[in-house]
Amino acid sequence: MITLIKSYFRRPTPLEVVAKELAVAHLCKLEAETAVDYAVSVVRYNDTRIKRLEQHINQHKEQT
Repeated sequence: MITLIKSYFRRPTPLEVVAKELAVAHLCKLEAETAVDYAVSVVRYNDTRIKRLEQHINQHKEQT
């Protein structure tokens, strides 16, 4: 029990700090990649939407 308490309050080694920071960096990278995936899908969606709406406008112009 005392060993557990001591280990809780001891200062982490430099290697432990670096390992923790590396793990956080990996998580941040994954979150950023997810954001990129989302942003790319929004851009594709709007590209498709713009093309569809421009076709509707062109069809309407041809009919008038």
